[in-house]
Amino acid sequence: MKKTLLSIFLILFVSAQTFAHYLWIETKPTGKLNTEQEVKVYFGEYTYGVIEKVQGENFPNVKDFSLWVVDPSGNKTKLKITPSEDYYKALFTPKIAGTYTVLLNNDNIDVIDYTQYNFGIFKTHYHSVAKVQVGKDKHDTVIQNEKGITVKHISGSDEDVKLQVIYKNKPLAKNEVKIYVADLWSKTLETDENGFVSFKLPWETKYIIETTHKEEVPGKFKGKEYEFIWHCATYTIIP
Repeated sequence: MKKTLLSIFLILFVSAQTFAHYLWIETKPTGKLNTEQEVKVYFGEYTYGVIEKVQGENFPNVKDFSLWVVDPSGNKTKLKITPSEDYYKALFTPKIAGTYTVLLNNDNIDVIDYTQYNFGIFKTHYHSVAKVQVGKDKHDTVIQNEKGITVKHISGSDEDVKLQVIYKNKPLAKNEVKIYVADLWSKTLETDENGFVSFKLPWETKYIIETTHKEEVPGKFKGKEYEFIWHCATYTIIP
């Protein structure tokens, strides 16, 4: 009986962990003119130390993402991605000074049936953002996810981080924002009535910010019906 209960617990735990996975972007926070900037895309759970292998069991399910960079003038360029062992890599070369926004979008993931875990049948929409600063002329990151959720970094003080959560081009009020660092440390905040959230960076380490939203609209994708769409956006801060 104890072994059976343990097996059930492990199945539920693994399933919950898989569902909690997210895509995120890593790149150096500053770049140089006419110098290649490397961008990496990971899938897993940073705070748990889980990084999926590109050719593993889980990463192939979310590999059909697009990766773009938007320069300070608003020009958007699609990046060519190449696989590595546990991440996808892309390169771009800044040509003008200012704030660059790297955007990942994946709205092409198969419908998942989690009715056995009391979660339902749903479609997933992942979105990720990263910022690269070239020179001293700082601006907000751009938002380009009309069908889902995204995070905008508001330029300002280096001591505090101010973000705005946007859903379908409108501020998302009273929405949870989770901040993750390594070794199972996390903190949960809530956006204000205008979708803003602010926090400090107490340690010189990598932070991954995640926010999600459940869109209660049924539909059909690739011939399979779903009950709702689960939107997930991440934003990475690297010192």
